[in-house]
This record gives sequence, structure tokens and C-alpha cells, in this order.
Amino acid sequence: MNKLIKLENAGILILCFMINLELGYAWWIFLLFFLVPDLSMIGYSVNTKLGALLYNLVHHQGLAILIGLAGYYLSIRPLLFAGLILLAHSALDRVFGYGLKYSDDFKHTHLGWIGKQNNA
Repeated sequence: MNKLIKLENAGILILCFMINLELGYAWWIFLLFFLVPDLSMIGYSVNTKLGALLYNLVHHQGLAILIGLAGYYLSIRPLLFAGLILLAHSALDRVFGYGLKYSDDFKHTHLGWIGKQNNA
């Protein structure tokens, strides 16, 4: 099942990148903003509960889609771009096995424990 999730999210990532190009943004603009969602991990400097809350908010694919759709329907291109970046970034995280976080430990995700052999 994990291989299917990874394949599905690889497709989402590619689709987001292609939509980015179709919107007329340069590939390097996409890459420039691609890691911005990881700034949400700053919450872990306070504690794991706040870290998980911020991380999950920024890495939730449903929220990314809502932001992108809002940008599309309201004709706000930067909002659409933000939705694409959030969705693409979270998709790549899923490809690498990083899921939404539980508040007890950064490595405890909805996809299993990061780094555990049985998680491959």
C-alpha cells in the first residue's frame, strides 16, 4: 500500500509542476518556493504539540487544494500558486514517507514511523 501512496503522490507532484508551467511561471520560481512550507517546522522549537499543529496545517493536502481552488475561482494567481506549492510539497513529503505528524514525536506520522524498516 505504501508504494501505491508514493506513486500516487509522485503523480500529484508532477501534475502541480506541469500546472505551474502552464500558468506561465518559470520552473525555477516553483523550485524557489518549494521548500517554504517546511518553515512550519519552527513550531518544533517550542514543543512537539505546536510543531505538529503547524506542520499539519501547512502540509494538509485538503487545505492546499482549497487554497488553490480559491485562487482559481477568485482569479488570484498568487493564491493559486500557493496552493500548488503546498500540494506539491506535501506530495513529495508523502513520496519520502513523511506524513502528517502526531504530537508525541516528529517521526510518528499517519503513514507510520519515519525510518522504521516495516514502513517501506
